[in-house]
Amino acid sequence: MKIDPSPVPYPGASPSCEPANPVMSHNEWDPLEEVIVGIVDDATFPPWHLTLSAVLPAQHHGTFRDRAGRPFPLELVEAARRELDGLARLLEAEGVTVRRPEPLPQRRGYTTLDWTSTGMYAAMPRDVLLVLGDQIIECPTAWRSRYYETLAYRPLIKEYFRNGARWSTAPKPELKDEQYDLDWAEPGAGEPQRLVVTEFEPTFDAADFIRCGRDIIGQKSHVTNEFGVQWLARHLGEEYRLHIFEFADAHPMHIDATLMPLAPGKLLVNPERVPQVPELFKDWEIIPAPQPVMPDSHPLYFTSKWINMNLLSLDENRVLVERQDEPMISVLKKHGFTPVKCDFRHFNSFGGSFHCATVDVRRRGSLQSYF
Repeated sequence: MKIDPSPVPYPGASPSCEPANPVMSHNEWDPLEEVIVGIVDDATFPPWHLTLSAVLPAQHHGTFRDRAGRPFPLELVEAARRELDGLARLLEAEGVTVRRPEPLPQRRGYTTLDWTSTGMYAAMPRDVLLVLGDQIIECPTAWRSRYYETLAYRPLIKEYFRNGARWSTAPKPELKDEQYDLDWAEPGAGEPQRLVVTEFEPTFDAADFIRCGRDIIGQKSHVTNEFGVQWLARHLGEEYRLHIFEFADAHPMHIDATLMPLAPGKLLVNPERVPQVPELFKDWEIIPAPQPVMPDSHPLYFTSKWINMNLLSLDENRVLVERQDEPMISVLKKHGFTPVKCDFRHFNSFGGSFHCATVDVRRRGSLQSYF
């Protein structure tokens, strides 16, 4: 039996519509045409686990232990939802097609052969979906509370596949205790970086990689191991070059608050975590991120104030930035960008900003080399 791999319209599509590949994105700055924006519906404190202690701000450990499996404060969820909806409207006003995931019951417990958990949210599509060219990769996350998170995006992914996209799912890890260094402890001053994930099975989050055409920049972290890096490199083949760097970050998890390419030849860097810019970027304009101005009173459950670096480029000139972040707005203007302001501070409490809260499905451009 011969299989025809050409695109077919998804159920309900007009028969007169010509199938066209809706997924095509090669970097972080080509003109944005379609994007998935996350949701915070039913956002839930995940069950306490060693992986949380490796990355969460220490002052919130007690909160996560005490409130495991319970909802985040309703007023914070509602404020973040309004900001996400505002982001969606802003993007649509800029001519971008916006898609949203399906809500999942995050407090419903689930069980594997080895452990039980509840979910967390579907707020950060950048963490769990990696888009490279016409391919969507579902990532093998290391947090048990995110085991089924990609199901929120399955209706969209199936639609994209039926219309021509490639769809891959990395090996689903068992997330047994062997996946973690159960003796992990915070490294002391001067001690080498020690990661909480072992090499038992491949795990990685998409947010530990940023795309510069044929060159993919990544890091190993408390959710991304060497096994995961090797799986991705072998899966992508010779079309891409994978570069893995280590930074001065005691709690590495997601690279997009450490390095953020905003346009060809322009790289925003975290001055604390990147004391020496990788040689790969020697010909690029390096833009040190300004010190964050978020007040200490604002709750950041999952991240540091450097989440102010988590920007989203609409194209080579326009960059989404938090409305109250005047220092970042000034830096962007100084380097020739047009800041597009958007309220997003309440969403920051959930561990991300504009880059994390979105995954660009289609940008207008071609696969190129920038180095």
